[in-house]
Amino acid sequence: MLGFSKNLSQNFYKHLVCNKRCVSSSVFSFSTTTNLAKRAVGTHNGKFHCDEALACFLIRLTDKFSNAHIIRSRDPQVLETLDAVLDVGGVYDPSRDRYDHHQKGFHEVFGHGFTTKLSSAGLVYKHYGAEIIAKELQLNEGHQDVHELYLAVYKNFVEAIDAADNGITQYDIDQPPKYINNTSLSQRVGRLNLDWVDPSQSSKRQDEAFQHAMKVAGTEFMENINFHAKSWLPARSIVMECLASREDIDHSGEIMVLTRSCPWKLHIFELEEKMKINPSIKYVIYQDDRSENWRIQAVAVSPDKFESRKPLPLPWRGLVDDELSKATGIPGCVFVHMSGFIGGNRSYEGALAMARASLKA
Repeated sequence: MLGFSKNLSQNFYKHLVCNKRCVSSSVFSFSTTTNLAKRAVGTHNGKFHCDEALACFLIRLTDKFSNAHIIRSRDPQVLETLDAVLDVGGVYDPSRDRYDHHQKGFHEVFGHGFTTKLSSAGLVYKHYGAEIIAKELQLNEGHQDVHELYLAVYKNFVEAIDAADNGITQYDIDQPPKYINNTSLSQRVGRLNLDWVDPSQSSKRQDEAFQHAMKVAGTEFMENINFHAKSWLPARSIVMECLASREDIDHSGEIMVLTRSCPWKLHIFELEEKMKINPSIKYVIYQDDRSENWRIQAVAVSPDKFESRKPLPLPWRGLVDDELSKATGIPGCVFVHMSGFIGGNRSYEGALAMARASLKA
């Protein structure tokens, strides 16, 4: 089990509020000289993209490059003198903190089952993401929660930035999406570049625009960690526990009861695979927070499909109240949706009886 504690969530929230203030108020140092006491991180000048804006933000969260100067240049002699170089230079060498992805023969991926080619953001995250998340959660880097969030934040946030920068389309015909894009951040950051009609195209103005891009990308990264730490991870723990006890509910193992209302659809498919659950869950039962009735919901065939694995029986669909109770032979029925993906009963026992009857239908 994940062991995500309430105190951890509260402590993390306080820590995150402080960090969000830092994102919005800190001054990023830009320079064209390398005679600096602080460590210096280089990226290219001119038009910027989301990947290097996020990469620069991320690397400055590490102990090694905390609040480092950002130097924007394409001059190889300048780049050679810097402590880290991102998205420029034609070299990927983590031992020297060189994180470019444009060179011929580059095919680095995140691993852990992900196959999207990395951008500079993904490269920095691959090597420093666990450290960053551990610091934000105030946990050891080897903690299981850190590992879970490290993978989840890549899947739900960073991977889309990698894919967009490398020109990877999200969909093939009749195939599931290759990656998740929840934010369209790459396009929004791209629009922060100076417009061609802007009367001033100076390096100073370009650096100011890049500074703004770093803040936008960094703020959304921190908000993504916040969501995964405060909401995603506790929900995952609840769903995992409910899956583990599914056979206590029904001997078929195909009915899961949520002990607490949470966004279970974010987790059930991954956890079924991880926990090697077979047969798969057909129905999830939970209490409706508003009406206090109980819901029975058919699980979809996949996260991106509306089609159910086993819809509620056709003769029940569209019926309500006494008419539905008569058709099912189960007292307390409230409704069944016309598509059969969800129904309701006034009691837990009634909802469970509906689920068991549906399995046999």
